[in-house]
Amino acid sequence: MKRVLVSGSQSHRTRGLKTCLAALLLLTLFVPSAWSQLNWEGQTGALVTPFAYTSPSKADGLGHPEISFHYLNTGPVIGNDFQISATIGLFKIVEVGYTRALSSEGSDTNPAAPFSSLFTGGFNIFHGKVNLVPENAGKNNFIPAISVGFVARTQVQRVYGTTTTPETNQNNGDIYLVGTKTITQVKGLPIVLNAGVKGTSAVIMGIAGNAGDVNGNSAWVARAFGAVGFVLPGPAKSKLVVGSEAAQQPHYLYKVPGPTIPTTLTYFLRVLPPGKIPVNFDLGVVQAAGNIANGIDLKARHQVGMGISYRF
Repeated sequence: MKRVLVSGSQSHRTRGLKTCLAALLLLTLFVPSAWSQLNWEGQTGALVTPFAYTSPSKADGLGHPEISFHYLNTGPVIGNDFQISATIGLFKIVEVGYTRALSSEGSDTNPAAPFSSLFTGGFNIFHGKVNLVPENAGKNNFIPAISVGFVARTQVQRVYGTTTTPETNQNNGDIYLVGTKTITQVKGLPIVLNAGVKGTSAVIMGIAGNAGDVNGNSAWVARAFGAVGFVLPGPAKSKLVVGSEAAQQPHYLYKVPGPTIPTTLTYFLRVLPPGKIPVNFDLGVVQAAGNIANGIDLKARHQVGMGISYRF
């Protein structure tokens, strides 16, 4: 598959990179007062999966907005991916937000398999979540928080969308149910457990475009996801959250029958500063996709990412 590059695409990527770096600088300048945690798409969650918890807010109004910046070196084929997010809580049980996904093209120049150009271009991500059951409802310590949510992505031009002239904008999304429980019965070692199921039409959160069936037709599929994290004491009275996630992916790509996509795995470290400082830092390793078909190696099986979140 070949892609006809549009003029000015390099300048757009350069401007996007400058915007991301500027956002990261701004995040470090604010005087913080409490900590928060946003994931790759701007949801309250781990590194790539959502929790049932929502961004803090009052029962009668808005919470304080949260912003975040995430970066993932997705390898020489897919390139570098950047996310800038803003999220706010509502009425103590709702959160909504917006993320702009940006990218820079990979450096893989194999003339026999020019796949890097299939993964460029930014897109929009809108998300919302409603908490149906609060954690420990009715003073029952065994009850997890349970929420429903959605993710809507627009102007996605990945994979199939980049092979058309002019490039085709695609839309995809998720609808999910998730439960999260923080176990504090083990003294000195809180454990966070998270599990959910989603209906999705996106592959790797839109990074690889839209989902398809075995014949390449457009498809929505049910996929499971989960996470576990351990809260440990860190230096200078900070806290460290060490954990791992698994997120099943649709097996097939839209209009590209043949390649199969594996489950996404992550291993992450979250640093929570002491006191009420509202910043956290994420470091992670993501196993996304390697050899997905004969002659197609996306080289994204041990990629390093980072993130920073701030709540006003």
